[in-house]
Amino acid sequence: MAEVPITRERNTIPYKRTGRPIYAGNLGSDYPPRGIYAGSAEPVALVDVPAKGRESSADWIATHINLLRITDSLLVAGSVMLGSELANRGLFRDGSKAGAVATAAVALIWIAALEIHRTRDPKVLGVGADEYKRVAGATFRVFGFLALAAVIFSIQGGDALATVSLPVGIVALTANRWAFRRRLATEKAKGRHLSRAIVVGEPEDVRYVVHQIEKKSGPVYEILGVCLPGSRRGARLRVDDRLVPVLSSTDDIPRTARLATADAVIIAGPLPGGNRFIRELGWKLEECSAEMVLAATLTNVAGPRIHWRPVEGLPLMHVDIPQYSGGRHILKRVVDVALAGTALLVLAPILLLLAVIVRKDSPGPVLFRQERIGKDGKTFGMYKFRSMVVDAEERLATLTKNNEGSGVLFKMHNDPRVTKCGRWMRKYSLDELPQLWNVLVGDMSLVGPRPPLASEVSAYERHTHRRLLIKPGLTGLWQINGRSDLSWDEAVRLDLYYVENWSIAGDLLILWRTFRAVVQPSGAY
Repeated sequence: MAEVPITRERNTIPYKRTGRPIYAGNLGSDYPPRGIYAGSAEPVALVDVPAKGRESSADWIATHINLLRITDSLLVAGSVMLGSELANRGLFRDGSKAGAVATAAVALIWIAALEIHRTRDPKVLGVGADEYKRVAGATFRVFGFLALAAVIFSIQGGDALATVSLPVGIVALTANRWAFRRRLATEKAKGRHLSRAIVVGEPEDVRYVVHQIEKKSGPVYEILGVCLPGSRRGARLRVDDRLVPVLSSTDDIPRTARLATADAVIIAGPLPGGNRFIRELGWKLEECSAEMVLAATLTNVAGPRIHWRPVEGLPLMHVDIPQYSGGRHILKRVVDVALAGTALLVLAPILLLLAVIVRKDSPGPVLFRQERIGKDGKTFGMYKFRSMVVDAEERLATLTKNNEGSGVLFKMHNDPRVTKCGRWMRKYSLDELPQLWNVLVGDMSLVGPRPPLASEVSAYERHTHRRLLIKPGLTGLWQINGRSDLSWDEAVRLDLYYVENWSIAGDLLILWRTFRAVVQPSGAY
């Protein structure tokens, strides 16, 4: 990246997501480190967020959590009462009598479990699948305890509660969380109630963390600025196409966090002074009520593989070895067969209609079969509805100079080979529906890495071959993160991340987000 000439006038950086200007101070006589530079000469005074504004944001979050607590409790009570009523009427066990005390006890235990498992922790609300996992974990533990108690004490009616209250409660609680997520996401999309954060560390580490935070569709942090070793206020750090203000050096983080009224200080990587500096920084941040967040620098390692084990006061982080076979993969295959088979039956009329449209739109076969590389490098025939003219492969050579893709992929907006119906089919991914057959017969999975061409695999770097350790997917992280708009490196990174960290719960979340991506398409052409 070319450096911009450095100026020495007073600089202030109005960088923000919500409109609050941030003071950048004087650049001074010292030149900043390489890659950090000044640019704006527009003066803006130091503006702190009023305490009233911060309190109103905190009050809104507290109210949001309390409303969630109330609705959760009502849904739990309703689910337990429904199961109890069915038990009393003998629909599941003739003559069963579930007393009011027992019913109330089950409801209270369930409500307490949701609290104990911190299902309403602000750190997980609206972020990833952890919120749903905590709700499901708390619920299943309650009913596991209930089943054990029913066996030991010969309690009648417990089967009705398990058969009715458990599924009804899970569905109701999940739907409630989804509705509250929409409410929270709407507020955050407007720049409200975000955690105000400062990112500190070496420039490259900071760039990566800021990039990852800013690119997420559901914002969590408002990045106020960064603190870099040896830098002064007034410099700016380029992150993608933005200039992020440098608020101070790493020697002045506590004061900077206090002046900027930051809610969090994110440590992006190693800092001068090492572990002792970070420990003392945590103590100093207590004075301004800012939490310290450590960004994991282990590439492609996610929560399910990370376990903490304290040993005599030393917290050790254990990283599980990725598993590419075994029980979880058998379960994944069972889910694939069940969902793909059901989808083929339900979508049969739509598939037939699309086939007729393709046949009438242009000369050629309805289905397009292409050789792709699957698990362990095995070749299979992947099916799609034909969305291009029949001689598309022959015409590819003449379009190479217009390639808009990156890496080994060919992508082109307004590709002249695409048929009339192919354009809207590709936009909504309808051309890929025949791949449900590939999933059913075992060539592919519903969720996985993007199925590559042989020409792509031949150009793989050594580590990229890890994409072939599991079956390719009908959808995946690449599908819900931009599709054709992704760079080659980003697509590879997402695929490798999935290969090493996949889970059934994660697959279900990707399938849900795929549905949303199809309804509101982006990057499909």
